[in-house]
Amino acid sequence: MDRDPSLATDQGVRDTRESGLSSLGGGANQAGGRAYNERLALSLIRLNGPLTRAELARLTGLTPQTLSHIVRRLEDDGLLVAQAPQRGRVGQPSTPYALNRDGAASFGVKIGRRSTEIVLCDFLGEIRARTKRTHAYPVPEASLALVETEIARMRAELPTTMRFSGVGIAMPFELWKWAEEVDAPAGLLDGWRDLDVAAEIAGAVGLPTYLANDATAACGAELARNPRSVGVDWLYVFIGSFIGGGVVLDGALRQGRTRNAGAVGSMPVFIDGAPSQLIRHASLITLEKAMRAEGMAVSVLQAPEADWTAIGPVLDRWIDRTARSLATAIVAGTAIIDFQRICIDGAVPRDVLDRIVVQTRARVGELDLDGLSPFEIEAGAIGADARALGGAMLPMIANFSCDQDVLLKR
Repeated sequence: MDRDPSLATDQGVRDTRESGLSSLGGGANQAGGRAYNERLALSLIRLNGPLTRAELARLTGLTPQTLSHIVRRLEDDGLLVAQAPQRGRVGQPSTPYALNRDGAASFGVKIGRRSTEIVLCDFLGEIRARTKRTHAYPVPEASLALVETEIARMRAELPTTMRFSGVGIAMPFELWKWAEEVDAPAGLLDGWRDLDVAAEIAGAVGLPTYLANDATAACGAELARNPRSVGVDWLYVFIGSFIGGGVVLDGALRQGRTRNAGAVGSMPVFIDGAPSQLIRHASLITLEKAMRAEGMAVSVLQAPEADWTAIGPVLDRWIDRTARSLATAIVAGTAIIDFQRICIDGAVPRDVLDRIVVQTRARVGELDLDGLSPFEIEAGAIGADARALGGAMLPMIANFSCDQDVLLKR
């Protein structure tokens, strides 16, 4: 696979920027380059939308002839579909190519402290089917049985020719350590300690499985949905039953040496003069306990699409405490890594999330920011679906994304 030198010049880079298209770097011509170049083409189309062969050649630096072969193979494989030709001012009409919605499917599983969710996603990353079950606490046997049953049901409703790329599992690490926080009976969650969740689900459903921390998976979903994230360093925060996060450096999700990078819930904060962890203040479990103390029903917290206005002053106080503690954690994190952007999302109604973002900005403005570069704080784009959707993205990334490691694989 030859690379066209004329397309890899500074002028080529300037042309790409001026076109408004986002680039992921050049193609490859060494051994293993074919697989990498195919993934690169798919990733560029996922990032930018439908692209012509000429646009792909300009973005990758590969020759038009090489790109023609790549596009033809991907089209024959059912991963790309041709769109209506676009007629320019001169020359023959050019044909854009888009991802085929039905080119592949994946399952996303979110096993949480208060609910288990299974989603089926198409090749565009859109949720086509879902199941959600709430629980007082996640019992291993019941959670895995639900996952097996629902994946079998969803598969039975799809054509037998459908290509499944696998199952992505998003769940908190060391789930058993938080039994007391979710009021689970002593020892009931210990089954998670030595359970190989990925292996159990793989054996039950017969598909490759991929495992990630739930907040990390949510960060991956936000990264995939947000073209602004390319080349940007940002901190991601997800407010669920417990708060978690993710770290993106130079536009790539970084999981750290133990896959636990972005564990913002463990960050120390000082609220009302007392040291504690962020997880004790900015988590929905905290709101739930405050509501129970007031004799309020807490089932609404499992419905982030609902109206939470009736929670009233209890919600107001929780949002204020969340914003105060988040502000401290954000500034501390930015002092370590020069983040350009802070993204806050969660399993809460959009109006509640907006209030958290606005109040967090205000609280950050009250802190001493000397020596820090300016950064943005904004709301995430996905909401409660981010964790399950992030799980579904794991097999898609493993099979179809632009991953430099594919150059080293046979």
